[in-house]
Amino acid sequence: MALNYIWIAFFLIGFLFALGQLIFGGNTQIFNELVTSVFANAKTGFEISLGLTGALTLWMGLLRVGEKGGIINILGRIMGPFFQKMFPELPKGHPAYGSMTLNIAANMLGLDNAATPMGLKAMGELQESNPKKETASNAQIMFLVINAAGLTIIPVSIIVYRTQLGAANPADIFIPILISTFCASLTGMISVAVIQKINLFDRVILSYLGGLTAIVTGIVYYFSTLPKEQITSLSTLAANFILIAIIITFILLALIKKVNVYDAFIEGAKEGFNTAIKIIPFLVAILVAIGIFRASGALDFIIAGIAKFFAWTGVDTEFTKALPVAFMKPLSGSGARGLMIDAMTTYGADSFIGRLACGLQGTTDTTFYIIAVYFGSVGIKNTRYAIGCGLLADLAGFTAAIFLAYLFFG
Repeated sequence: MALNYIWIAFFLIGFLFALGQLIFGGNTQIFNELVTSVFANAKTGFEISLGLTGALTLWMGLLRVGEKGGIINILGRIMGPFFQKMFPELPKGHPAYGSMTLNIAANMLGLDNAATPMGLKAMGELQESNPKKETASNAQIMFLVINAAGLTIIPVSIIVYRTQLGAANPADIFIPILISTFCASLTGMISVAVIQKINLFDRVILSYLGGLTAIVTGIVYYFSTLPKEQITSLSTLAANFILIAIIITFILLALIKKVNVYDAFIEGAKEGFNTAIKIIPFLVAILVAIGIFRASGALDFIIAGIAKFFAWTGVDTEFTKALPVAFMKPLSGSGARGLMIDAMTTYGADSFIGRLACGLQGTTDTTFYIIAVYFGSVGIKNTRYAIGCGLLADLAGFTAAIFLAYLFFG
């Protein structure tokens, strides 16, 4: 029940820090701030769920069209050999193969609105093969950790923010983010595989991972040859074109199979709406706990302690100014984004801190948010080692991002 203990810990640590500020610091407003945070985050959780309703309804409808058109089976055959090794509990040709492929591909392209519904669809399909409905299966943990690691090829949104804040070269963080997010994804995948005793030296696994590494290397090389001002426009065009191409492909395949596209869409859309409603209590619960932890000052205290430790060891502590982004990212995507923007505003978009903050923001996905949404959508309560492996992937990605920032911009 790792999520249960973490949820309680956020509340208790937050309360104790607030109490300490009242007793030792004379901060009489601290509990007002905690209460404000509780209700604000509860509202935020509901608004996020409400915002997801439209996207889930749309994409679950389109996924049902694609499923009836055979796209899931096609993708399942393409990724089947790899998934059979990484998800040994699943039978050959399992429907989750196709949904997981779509989800991972959407994440790599930065298509968040498409990735989440596809991921929830995959999680639901994995749940059908789960013998213990309230406990995460090995397959569900592997998929969630890969998802939480958030392998992203094109960090379009971060490049856009850098452009708006006046960066001379908004895309200069592209290669560092790509490398660090790849490190996070490999770490997450390897950690789960070790626990589940999956043979990572199997030639099928090595060939797929080697192919992915070659693709990432090729993309890095290609974009490194482009004029800097073209990277944002080209990556945005590619992502949007692929998104529309996916929708058209779903519809055409369904038409070829003489599927009633409209009825199939409505059928899937209803499922998407119901899923969005199920998510609300799980999302509100985790965001309220995070809000208490953050508003109490516990997060600031931890970061200050880390800065003092590195100063004591003689290591350069400049990077610690961007650490709030790293600590916030597993807890809240919007909170981390706000801290990234604040770092660029305070220190400059082209400063070392501004660039590092962007690297930390783009390295991984929001681990606790994904756990709350994905597991919550299918009623999973016992997350087993999913959180530990997810946070290990985060740590690897953040560490890589810091080293790369010093290498590229230090």
